[in-house]
Formats: sequence, C-alpha cells, structure tokens
Amino acid sequence: MDLFDIETTDDAWSEQLDEGSFHLHGFVVEEADNLLEQVANVAEESPFRHLVTPGGKRMSVAMTNCGEYGWVSDRRGYRYQSTDPLSGRKWPEMPTIFRETALKAAESAGYPGFTPDVALINEYRPGTRLTPHQDKDEQDRTSPIVSISLGVPAVFLWGGLQRGGRNRRIPVRHGDVLVWGGPDRFRFHGIATLKEYLHPLTGDRRINITFRRTGLVDTQGVAPH
Repeated sequence: MDLFDIETTDDAWSEQLDEGSFHLHGFVVEEADNLLEQVANVAEESPFRHLVTPGGKRMSVAMTNCGEYGWVSDRRGYRYQSTDPLSGRKWPEMPTIFRETALKAAESAGYPGFTPDVALINEYRPGTRLTPHQDKDEQDRTSPIVSISLGVPAVFLWGGLQRGGRNRRIPVRHGDVLVWGGPDRFRFHGIATLKEYLHPLTGDRRINITFRRTGLVDTQGVAPH
C-alpha cells in the first residue's frame, strides 16, 4: 500500500522496531495544532535557515532550534552552541508542551525521566531529504532520541550501527513519534526524498521536532566529535 494512500488516524499504538527503538503511531495527533503553533513562534524568533556542511555543501532541509542549546553546522564543523549564529542571541526557550511531550513519549518507550535540553526543528519541502547519519555530537550518550513527525508523511530510513547496508523504510505520518536509545542509540537514520503532497495543517511541508540531551556545560559550544 502506498504511503500517501493511508490516512492519519486518531488511534495511537506502539510498534517496537528493534531492542531499544519504538514507533509510536499517532502519539501526538491531539497535540499537533499546539505543537505547530509553538514551532511558528520559535521560527519567528529564530528563523529557519539552510546550514552549510563542513565540506561546504548547503543542506536541503531548513532548520532552527530551541532550548538551552542549538545544533549548528558550518565550515568549522558540527556542534552545539547556546547562541543562534544568525542573531548572536540565545536560542528561544523550549516551550513547555515540547518538554512534556518529549518526556511522555520517552516514558512510553521505556526511557523515564528524559530531560531534553535542545529541540532541533527541521522543515522539509518536496524534493528535500536527509541522508542517513548518526546522532553523535552529544556528550550524553545514554539519553534517547525522540523524533516527532508533523504534516506531510515521509519515509524514515532506519539503518544499522555501521554505515552502508540496507535501510528499512518506515512510513511516518502526521502525529507519529519515533524513540530510540540504548543499544539502538547510534543507528544510522535519515529521511527519503519527500514527495509532493498537501497536508491541511502544513501545506507541502513536513515538520520534524527532534529532542536530545547534549550533556554540555560549555555555553559557547563544543567541538564536533
């Protein structure tokens, strides 16, 4: 069945992907309007932007951050820092509903007490993608990753602990949450090229909010791993 033939439902259910990873179907459908409103508020203060990789390539996915830190990339490398490089000011405060939703999702996947200090917000449009990668710029290697999907459906690429090999293709829809940690914390993952589609809440956009705990104490940022 095609990904775009399946409608979002209000029925929430959990699917275990691997030992430490879960797909929470429809988990935040009821909170979606509020979450998107808060995304707009964050983007008004710290606009979406296309970062540049250390190799000089422009990322196709636009992004911004909120929380105590933000993830950035430029010629210097990948890192977290406490200020928005566009404004020089601190990143917007993480909305309460962000923290509460991330905690609830992590607990549902068996990771109680999750306290993220950064939320990366990615904006996908038709034709954009995210190549498989590991989340390894955090000093805290024990907290899980919590990833919320809003708007246009997508295909999540779920790989192994080593680069290469075949990725599982997991459809993610509006209101779905993916949580991974423990033995799956450093699995490669990405998003396949986004298809043309219109969602009633986001138009042609997919919004992804990814919560992490950096474990940092340095407010000026950390060198890339």
